[in-house]
Amino acid sequence: MKRKKFLLLRFLSVVLACGAVSAAPKPNVILIFADDLGYGDLGCYGAEKIRTPHLDRMAAEGVRFTDFYVAAEVCTPSRAALLTGRYPLRSGMCGNVERVLFPNSKGGLPPGEITIAEALRGSGYATMHIGKWHLGIHEGSRPLDQGFEHSFGLPYSNDMDAKPGLPKGSTSSATPPADGWNVPLMRDGKIIEQPADQTTLTKRYTEEAVKFIGDHKTQPFFLYLAHTFPHVPLFASADFKGKSKAGIYGDTVEELDWSVGQILEALRKENLQENTLVVFTSDNGPWLIMGEQGGSAGPLRDGKGSTWDGGMRVPCLAWMPGRIKPSVSSQLVQAMDWFPTALSMAGVKLPDGVALDGINLSPHLLESLTLPERPYFFYRGPQLFACRIGPWKAHFVTQGGYGSQPKKPHEPPLLYHLGDDPAESKDVAAQHPEVLKKIQQAVQTHQSQMVPGVKQLKSNE
Repeated sequence: MKRKKFLLLRFLSVVLACGAVSAAPKPNVILIFADDLGYGDLGCYGAEKIRTPHLDRMAAEGVRFTDFYVAAEVCTPSRAALLTGRYPLRSGMCGNVERVLFPNSKGGLPPGEITIAEALRGSGYATMHIGKWHLGIHEGSRPLDQGFEHSFGLPYSNDMDAKPGLPKGSTSSATPPADGWNVPLMRDGKIIEQPADQTTLTKRYTEEAVKFIGDHKTQPFFLYLAHTFPHVPLFASADFKGKSKAGIYGDTVEELDWSVGQILEALRKENLQENTLVVFTSDNGPWLIMGEQGGSAGPLRDGKGSTWDGGMRVPCLAWMPGRIKPSVSSQLVQAMDWFPTALSMAGVKLPDGVALDGINLSPHLLESLTLPERPYFFYRGPQLFACRIGPWKAHFVTQGGYGSQPKKPHEPPLLYHLGDDPAESKDVAAQHPEVLKKIQQAVQTHQSQMVPGVKQLKSNE
């Protein structure tokens, strides 16, 4: 009922907008989401062995964020938060027994959640999902149920649906068997290839994206391109395999860089660059236990699976030539901000009665205004582990990303000044009790207002 009401309101807004004498064109929005790309894996973030000229140019022409966070340390909850603008706990899309959805999981993104695609589609936008979904395969949770007119990609991670007898260690091998996984490639909910030829995925995703741009150049569009790589197992096309100094991991990242270059060139070709917001980021930090197949968090601590900064602080670039001035931003921004930002730039009202956790970044992006100070909360599954305000980050509980390490509660909490200590190596809690008090008060306020959704992943909390 909530969704139908929201779509009706959006339809009415379109009708009213059509009566305007001279309305400015609605901006297009493209969100490009890499999988397991680390903070240190792009040239513009310090990578030395991986060549990323197109992303480096995008950074030089737009905003490069130094302090950008995703809402979770693993795939499924991070994606749910990006598309809904809400902490995954609100939608039930997090757990600590199941940290992500699996092919046999019964849950998924609840039908009542409103995604960016749904909100923009109700205002006349063409919408498409390309790449990895990982938000559910059941009715109500699939891309076409969640606001996308079209979808092309994998239903979940490329390491799922492993074939029987796959040798141990194949996932992180430098030369994984090309036919070792049975994950399907789907178009609009129907399987078109199984197993998917993973060596072709980045190129095919890119071709679909370029075609979508060309087909919808005369109307506003929203494109969500969620790349399969550099999540293991790693595959690259013949044009890129063996070409990087960083092995197969670098090959896949360099092919992603090529993909971004193709998309930006398509926008320039259609003269859409000044009216298209393009965002490039990653769903979480690098999967360090995969060794050379797992990427780099650069100067940050730990990686995927943890609430240390290496697990949730990732590269992020925003590009819109002529509207967004080239800059490097150290403002604390996060993935849930793109929901209200996209709606604001499109002139779409935020959905009534929905608790959003992001803010509109338009004043910062378009006018270089400073964002208000606000707390950011680091969840691992349904439990809050840490909180950051300004340069200060307090850890109430810590745990390594993967392995057998147990949770370690901290009383008093650990405290780090990330401006001076991005590696989170020097606890300064004893010197700054007033900072800890401020952070703890913010946590109390947040938790008093948090209403968890129905659990979609298995959890013992």
